[in-house]
Order: sequence, then C-alpha cells, then structure tokens
Amino acid sequence: MITATTRLATLPARTSPPASPSVRPARAGDAAALHALSRPFVRSGALRERPFSLYARDAADFLVVEAPDGTLDGCLGLRVHPADPVGDGGPTGVLYNFCVAPHRQGRGVGVVLLRAALATAAAQSLRALFTATTGNGGLFRRYGFAPSCASLAPAAWANSLDPGRNSQVLAREI
Repeated sequence: MITATTRLATLPARTSPPASPSVRPARAGDAAALHALSRPFVRSGALRERPFSLYARDAADFLVVEAPDGTLDGCLGLRVHPADPVGDGGPTGVLYNFCVAPHRQGRGVGVVLLRAALATAAAQSLRALFTATTGNGGLFRRYGFAPSCASLAPAAWANSLDPGRNSQVLAREI
C-alpha cells in the first residue's frame, strides 16, 4: 500500500530556480577576457574593432557577469562624460561594447547588465545615457531608451561614430 509519505518520497526533489547572474565591476585583469568576449561580435559586425590596449586602458568602464568557471558571460561599458560647459545639464554617460556570450543569450544576462548600468548611472547622478546600435535596440527600448540625434550626445563620443555603420543613436534620461 502506498501512503502519503511514500508518495512524497517518490516525487522528484524540487530544484531551485537558477540564480540570477550577478554583476561586478571589471578589473584590469579582465582586459583579455573582455577582448575575447567581444571578438565574435566584432567578426559579425555588431561591434567595432577595438585593440586589446583599449580594453586594458578602459577596463574600469565595464560591468561584467562572470560564469562560475571564471569566464565572462557578458559585459557592458559605461563611460561618463562631464557636463558640457555651455550645456544645460549635468554629466552624461555612454553605454558601449554591450555583448553577451552566445551560449548565455536569452537567459537574462543582458537584462542584468543593463539594469546594473542604469543603477550605476543613477548613483553617479548622470542626467542621461546614450548608446548606438546597428540592431533594433529592442532591449534598450524596453528600458526607456528612444531614438535621439547624435548632436545631443557627448561630442567626443558622437564624433567617434562611424557613419558607414548606420548606427541608430538611442538615449534615456536618468
């Protein structure tokens, strides 16, 4: 005879949902991993080519999601630009080099990175964030970004955009 206790014992054990990926600031030692994570996106044309030396110099710009084995599952750069002396607001930020390892796409890594970047921007009292994308920018749009013109973005960044890439500039107030 099967009792309630027996039935419970034969049911499969419940498993916890997978833990949400955690984000941390990149360290100088992450430069090689940032460069490697970005390579497939450069080959596909989704990202511009950046030499390793830029990842080494700018590693502090990045937020990363690290896999249990130490590899990086995703990264997103956030560069802060000081307020324009003739502008009407505070400092702004630019999100760049946003990529998630192909095997981790669709699992929330990009969402966690973007939320962390928005929280970082708010904590630093940035007035707005800008980004450029050659895709449809769906994730950015879901988080309040809208098409903008490059002339409203930090001049140093706007002037670095490659017109041949036909990037769409998106912006969001913080």
